[in-house]
Amino acid sequence: MSRHRTKAVETERLRKYRPDIQGLRAVAIMMVVSMHCGLLDIHGGVDVSFVLSGFLIGSQLFAEIDKTGKVSLTKFWARRFRRIAPPMAITIVITAVVSWIYVSPFRFREYMSDGLAASVSLINWRLVETGTDYFANDGSQSPYQHFWSLGIEEQFYVVAPIALVALVWISRKILRNRALVGVFLLAVIGASFYTGYTQTPIDQPLAYFSTHTRIWEITSGVLLALLAPFVARMNRALAGVLTWLGLATILVTAMLITSETPLPGYAVVGPVTGTLLVIAGGCANPGFGAERVLHNPVFNFIGNVSYGWYLWHWPLLILWPSMVEREFTFQDRLRVAVLSFLLAVAMHYMVERRFRDNVKLVLTPWRGVITGGALTASTTAAMVIALHVVPLNLSLNTSEDPTSATGFQGTESVRTAVGQRAAPRVGESNLLAAPDDQTEHGCIDNTEIKTFVMRDNCVIGDPDGEISVAVIGDSHSWQWGNAFHEIGKKYRARMVTLAKGGCSPEAYKITREDLGREYTECVSWRKSALEYIGTMQPDVIVITNRAQPTATREGAEESFDTLRATGADLVYLTDTPYPGFSVPDCLAENADELASCSPKAEDVIDNPKVRAMEREVAEEHGATVIDTIPAFCADGYCPAVVGGKVVYFDYSHMTGSYARTLVPFLEPTFEKVLSKK
Repeated sequence: MSRHRTKAVETERLRKYRPDIQGLRAVAIMMVVSMHCGLLDIHGGVDVSFVLSGFLIGSQLFAEIDKTGKVSLTKFWARRFRRIAPPMAITIVITAVVSWIYVSPFRFREYMSDGLAASVSLINWRLVETGTDYFANDGSQSPYQHFWSLGIEEQFYVVAPIALVALVWISRKILRNRALVGVFLLAVIGASFYTGYTQTPIDQPLAYFSTHTRIWEITSGVLLALLAPFVARMNRALAGVLTWLGLATILVTAMLITSETPLPGYAVVGPVTGTLLVIAGGCANPGFGAERVLHNPVFNFIGNVSYGWYLWHWPLLILWPSMVEREFTFQDRLRVAVLSFLLAVAMHYMVERRFRDNVKLVLTPWRGVITGGALTASTTAAMVIALHVVPLNLSLNTSEDPTSATGFQGTESVRTAVGQRAAPRVGESNLLAAPDDQTEHGCIDNTEIKTFVMRDNCVIGDPDGEISVAVIGDSHSWQWGNAFHEIGKKYRARMVTLAKGGCSPEAYKITREDLGREYTECVSWRKSALEYIGTMQPDVIVITNRAQPTATREGAEESFDTLRATGADLVYLTDTPYPGFSVPDCLAENADELASCSPKAEDVIDNPKVRAMEREVAEEHGATVIDTIPAFCADGYCPAVVGGKVVYFDYSHMTGSYARTLVPFLEPTFEKVLSKK
């Protein structure tokens, strides 16, 4: 009799429907939307969702294994497809259509590449590849970026049922229990967390977006599902305390995490642990647990529409500024949150429930799999068509011959461009080529490179030249590659480029927002680059870099002292303008107001005090100074197009084709310096 009671109690505690989990769904999505929309600085919602997904999927799989000894893959995948694929397909396609109408044609192509990756649930790996900063607030975010977490879950859904069935079978054969499954899950959790923790300070995009650094959060939920029958036996009073402690842990740690916190790192342990405590305590069905708060009609409804809210809020948030064409205000953020919720409600009743409750799809799992597969394939095909077939929505109507673009033809051509800035002469083909029109010559090291290593593409100009020139700087040095190459060829100079993104050759501390720390890779790279130049003993050293607000006179003097000690002649190029917005995007989007793409010089010649200090230090060290501003600005304006050439390929770097036309601008100085050698 007591055995039957025990089983009845366990059955009562291990409920099939968990109102507390439904409430946690609501908490998670409200955290995500509030954080993304800037309503509350609260993080960790996605981590809560990961644990919930792992527990729910683990519970379903273990229950089926207990009942039948196996898992029906078709039924499992059919359930996933019925719930996930239809809303996902609709969101991806509609987002593509809205993007085509409202965003820059160049940004549209980037978005469609992201949409393609999202349609096959691999967007997280694309974000790793592109080095995306999830918390960037510079307009670089994609409307498909939020699909990264869904992509990880989808990858998990493909592998989990196969892996768990195999593990359960092996564990039963060897140990006659599930101990091996638990050991395996613990190993996955430990290895994944360790990888994420150690990679966060080294490669934050990899740590944040990759599957193997995040899977521990989902696996934690699976492990709890495995242990649920044992956890359900705990004292109910203790279980109630755990649920309240867990809910408090979620909320407190979520508020302690900020956009400056290195993520995922150790910080996500708080929301994950809190979620595990709430779920674990809820397994015992305590009478006075956190379910008292989590189980209510409002949270239940929000939990029901949470998937649609997750899908819609981010695309609206990213596309809204382009749609309303005004400064994005706090009221706009509220509108996005509300409108995306209403869209989620509509999707829940019109799409999600129709597919979820479709009798034919439920009774015949293969139909569900085929339907989901067809929707996924159709969405993927739509993204491929949008990426390669759909014409760009380019409002600039001109058929000007691209060969007529001459670029810089003396400072008078810049002055002429200023006069034409309301309607600059730029051919459609030149504009379309602008984002990819980067220098073809010279090497540049990316963020994680710590030491300069000489390689073939670092040598430009005349590789066999009698004169040796070292060109050192950051990306604002690298952008001159085409011009330096032509000068080197003409004057038989072997020009060695030493450049690293965001890394000034001047010795001062640089902190990068995307790293969330000091740019230590720059310090070590700079040291090695200066040592290489000392060994190289060049005839001439060219220095140029972006004028950074944190630059110091001491740092500039230290590096110039080192370079002057080589005995080489020094040439210093002042920094080029910094528009701060994507110039090709601006030209494509503002066909009727092109003047807005050619800002005032005072707005784009940034950090004037730093520029003056660096120039002064260069002159004190005997450097020949080239003031680059006359090649870009005149009469108080810096035109976006000069002589039919788009000047910048992004927000601050000049196009390779414009740089090539600046050879005559640089030549008088280099002819004088190189002719002495």
